[in-house]
Amino acid sequence: MRLTTPGSSSMCEDHHGHEEDHRGHGHEDEHGTARGNDQDHGHAPAPARDPDRAGIGRRAVFVTGAAAALTLGSVSFASAAPRQRRTRTVRGTLPPGSPDFVYVPVEIPRGVREIHVAYTYDRPTVPAGTQGNALDIGLFDERGTDLGGRGFRGWSGGARTELYVRADAATPGYVPGPVRPGTWHIALGPYTVAPQGLSYEITITLTYGEQGETPRPAYPPERAKGRGRAWYRGDCHLHSEYSDGRYTLAEIAELARAAGLDFINSSEHNTHSAHAHWADLAGDDLLILLGEEVTTRNGHVVALGTDPGTFVDWRYRARDNRFGRFARQIRRAGGLVVPAHPHATCIGCNWKFGFGEADAVEVWNGAYTPDDEVALADWDGMLVASVREGRDGGGRAGSAGQGWIPAMGSSDSHRSPDVIGRPQTVVLADDLTREAIQEGIRAGRSYVAESSKVSLSFTASGGRGEHAGIGERLRVADDTPVTVRLEVTGAPRCTVRLVTDQGVLFTGDPLPVSGEGVVEWRTTASYAAYVRAELRHETAAGPLPGALAAFTNPVFLGR
Repeated sequence: MRLTTPGSSSMCEDHHGHEEDHRGHGHEDEHGTARGNDQDHGHAPAPARDPDRAGIGRRAVFVTGAAAALTLGSVSFASAAPRQRRTRTVRGTLPPGSPDFVYVPVEIPRGVREIHVAYTYDRPTVPAGTQGNALDIGLFDERGTDLGGRGFRGWSGGARTELYVRADAATPGYVPGPVRPGTWHIALGPYTVAPQGLSYEITITLTYGEQGETPRPAYPPERAKGRGRAWYRGDCHLHSEYSDGRYTLAEIAELARAAGLDFINSSEHNTHSAHAHWADLAGDDLLILLGEEVTTRNGHVVALGTDPGTFVDWRYRARDNRFGRFARQIRRAGGLVVPAHPHATCIGCNWKFGFGEADAVEVWNGAYTPDDEVALADWDGMLVASVREGRDGGGRAGSAGQGWIPAMGSSDSHRSPDVIGRPQTVVLADDLTREAIQEGIRAGRSYVAESSKVSLSFTASGGRGEHAGIGERLRVADDTPVTVRLEVTGAPRCTVRLVTDQGVLFTGDPLPVSGEGVVEWRTTASYAAYVRAELRHETAAGPLPGALAAFTNPVFLGR
C-alpha cells in the first residue's frame, strides 16, 4: 500500500536484480545500479485494502547509531493449518533522498515453516548522467535490526528477486534456522533512487507446518598440508552465488587449484552464509579461510580469516564514526582488516574510513586498471609517511595503526571470465595454516603477482653478511653500501623498476622472452629509506608505465 503521512512524501519499498561490471575492473559491487535507458515498468498503483493486502501505518524515521533508517508499519498474518500458505503484498514508493535502510516489519505467528519474499521495482528512464533505481534486500528475524546484527538472517543486495528462509534450508546468502514467532523485518536498501522515485512491490508468503531440523554447520579446517616455511599463493577476495557472484563454491575451489593457489578467503558481500558450505571443498592442497566483504556506502573492507560463523555489520557510513567498532570485532574474531579497491569508481566503493584500522590494503584488484595505479601511488605515499613518522619497523607484529601498512592483491572474481588468482598474494609463511598465513600478510612478507607463472626473490644485503627480505629491515649504518637483488621468472618482456621513498630510481631493460632475469642495484640507507620492486608489462604508447605483472612489499634500509 502506498504510504502517505501528513506533510510528507510518499514512501515504501521494492528490489532490483541489478548488475554492473564496473568498467572491467574485475571487482564488482553487489549492486550494479540500474541507470540510463532501462525499461520503465511503471509505478505500482495503490491497492484497495482487503484481507490479503497489508496496510502500512505511520512511518518512523530514526537513527540507530549508524546510518539513518526508516521503519514502516507492520504486515500481519493470522495463524493457519499446516501446509497452508498465506500471502500479503505491499506496494509503495520511495522518494529521492530516502534513508540508507528502510525496514518492513512482518508479524510472524506460531506454526510457520517457511518465509518467502519476492520483490520488484520500477526502472524509469532517466537523463544521461543521472542514477536510476536500484534497491537491495535482506532479512532480520525476531531478534531485531539493532546495529551489530544479532537478528541478521541474510542479505542478497541486488543479486536476487526472491528469497526464502526455513529451519533446514535457505536461499544462498541467507542463514537457515528456526522460524520463530515475533516481529521480523524485511530490510530494503535504496542504493540509488531516480528523480521520479522508486516504486516497489513486495510479496510475502508464509508456509505453515512443522519445522525441519537445522543442519549443524561444518567448517573447513584451519590447516592444510604445507611445505613448512615457504611461499604460499592465495586469493583473498572472491564471490560466489552466496552473494552477487555466479560461481558455485565448487567452481571456485576447482579454479583456485587450477590457478596454483594454496589458499583462498571466502568474502561474500555482507553475509557469512557461505561459511558452513566450504568444508567438503578444502583439502591438503587448499586452505580455505572464512571472512566477508563488508560493503558499506563509503567503501568495502575484506574481513580476512575470521572465526567460522562471524558476521560483520555494514549499516553505517564514515560520518557515523562506527567503523572502529567493527574493525575491532574483525580482529577479536581472529581476522585481518583489509580495505578493498580503495580508489574504485563505482558508487560507494571508494574507501572513505581512513587507514588507521587497516592490517593491509588491497592495492591491486582484478584486471589491472587506472584505479589500481592510483591505489599503488597512494599506498607508496603511505609508506613514505610511515618512514617520516617512525612507523617503518619492518613488520606488523603490533596492532593496526602502529606500523606500516602492507599491500595485497586479489581477483575479486564474480563470474567467468573473471580470473581467479589474477592477481594473487604470495606470502612467506611458516606453514599453510590460518594463523601463519595471516601473520605473513600482517608482517608484509609478501608480493603480488598476476599469476602463478610469476615468481620473485627480492633481498637486500650489507657488506658484513647482513641480509633482509620482503617486509623486513636491513639494519645497517646510513653510509653502508647496500646491494638490492631481484630474481624473476615467468615475466617475458617485462621491465623491472625499483622504487624508493624518492620515487623510481632504477628502470631495467625488458626481460628476455624466457621471462627470467636477475637485477642488482646498489644504494645506501641514507639515499633510500626503503626499496620495493615492480614488474611492468610493455606499454603501447605514452608516458604512463605498463600494467603491473608483479610488485613487492618494501625492504626497509637503515637502523
